[in-house]
Amino acid sequence: MPTLFDRILDAHQGIRPQVPVSTLERSRLLSDELGCEVWLKTEHLMPTGSFKVRGSANKIRVLGESAKRTGVITASTGNHGQGVARAGNLAGVGVTVYVASSTTPAKMAAIRAMGAELVVVEGGALDAEQEARRQAERLGKPYVAPYNDLDTVAGQGTLGVELAEQAPDLDAVFVCTGGGGLIGGTGTALKRLSPRAKVVGVWPEASTCMLDSLKAGEIIETPEFPTLSDGSAGAVEPGSVTFGICQEVIDETVTVTEPEIARAMRKIAEGERWIVEGAAGVAVAGLIRTAGQYRGKKVAVVLCGRNVALETFLGAMALAQE
Repeated sequence: MPTLFDRILDAHQGIRPQVPVSTLERSRLLSDELGCEVWLKTEHLMPTGSFKVRGSANKIRVLGESAKRTGVITASTGNHGQGVARAGNLAGVGVTVYVASSTTPAKMAAIRAMGAELVVVEGGALDAEQEARRQAERLGKPYVAPYNDLDTVAGQGTLGVELAEQAPDLDAVFVCTGGGGLIGGTGTALKRLSPRAKVVGVWPEASTCMLDSLKAGEIIETPEFPTLSDGSAGAVEPGSVTFGICQEVIDETVTVTEPEIARAMRKIAEGERWIVEGAAGVAVAGLIRTAGQYRGKKVAVVLCGRNVALETFLGAMALAQE
């Protein structure tokens, strides 16, 4: 059986040209302020505005012909659903997306606009995932997991291959962590291609399920609270393949507060003229909090998405001023 790293290398070639290589841009503002060389991986500029397009495209790519004919089912807090909807649209595969009732209306509208059927589930992200899996089994359709699937993780891992090609001398990479698909895939690629780079997982204090599970040595349920980082919020599915991967690839962990996330979002807006979502702000805030450890070093921050509702962004800007 191919290793995850082998799958990542295959995906790195296979998802092109549907998924472009995102640029790595030097941030003069953050570099000057923090005393280290800061580079921003611009996943927020990807099609659908998120890194999720990578894993979605790879999973749809490797489906068998019969699975492509039946259509697929997935669950999402928004960005993954848009990625699967886009990949399905391009491949002629029908897509049904289950979302939690707390998903932002803007993300729901974006999923529908790409031609996917939307099903709203009362409850949280884990409730939507579990219901989507039940319906996929009942209807005999493939389930496209947002993170608990090696093909999805391999697609996200293409980001790590790109980082190793664009900046092989990185000392650290900061990644917002939810279910572990992005950091698991990216970390796997970096461990093989750029082993000097520390893989730093960053969480909002309001949503730390994977972090708490890593500390406990097993996947556990932990309290979840509202957070600007809605894209990374939610529990980790029991038995998720990403748990063991995260145990292997994450070198350091950081948690940040909601005001820190908001200030990071504002800093990117003012300094780079980019609007990013809360999950991207989490990664930036993680670097800002630990910058003293990286003075004189070269680091990258993954700006994982831009899909933030206007009212949420304005609320973050107000919070940043407090």
